[in-house]
Amino acid sequence: MTEKYVESLNGRTCYWISRPKSGGAARCLVFLHGMTADHTLFEKQLEFFSADFTVLAWDAPAHGRSRPYRDPAYANAVGELERILAAENITRAVFIGQSMGGFHTQSFLTRHPETVEGFVGIDTCPYGEGYYSRSDRWWLRQVGWMSRLFPLRILKRSIAKAAAVTGYARKNMLRALAPYGKEELCRLMGLGFAGFLEENRDLRITCPVVLIAGERDGIGKARQYNRAWHEHTGFPLYWVKQAGHNANCDNPVEVNRIIAEFIAGL
Repeated sequence: MTEKYVESLNGRTCYWISRPKSGGAARCLVFLHGMTADHTLFEKQLEFFSADFTVLAWDAPAHGRSRPYRDPAYANAVGELERILAAENITRAVFIGQSMGGFHTQSFLTRHPETVEGFVGIDTCPYGEGYYSRSDRWWLRQVGWMSRLFPLRILKRSIAKAAAVTGYARKNMLRALAPYGKEELCRLMGLGFAGFLEENRDLRITCPVVLIAGERDGIGKARQYNRAWHEHTGFPLYWVKQAGHNANCDNPVEVNRIIAEFIAGL
């Protein structure tokens, strides 16, 4: 894959892109990782789909190689994604968002629904005021300061253990967490959850959607939110065995199969 970047007043956002060697027009898949992860979260998907599709993955603003970045608000992240797609002349794509990457996708959908050909949500949660209780919203606002109570090493290991159940997936998460100091990591987590609350709104998604969640996802109430999302909208929901919050890392074979079948049906 070729590493590239776009720049704005907030900083530089790095991304990676690969186009099929066969040339010609190919459907584009945009992979958006979760909070504190980076583009390597999708290395098993990028490898699997790159022969037949244009694949694009980024390090989200304030993550990985897209650091430093001044203000990683969701609206600013959408702006960077707009710049990336414009630079690559991509006008339609399937968006595959894991956790926070699903928030980025839904923020993008509120502004550019015509660009999103399909949405694959992996262990993410829905936009919509009705899904979140007053208690839910209060706890999400406490993440930043509460994370500061833990020593950095314990905090990173706790994040990796909560996000993944396999050795490979936990190592992947720890590798992504390695560059962060404590203040940067805690600030990123606080802004990520508080920013979601500010961005959250009722959203009617009209493109095809499939929801994927690890059976052992232990991050917050993600499993509960996915059930409610499925029941409210009828979007198909697949539970992945032997997988946690980073289901595409824990069980890439099953997740790749679900994604491939979804794309084939578009």
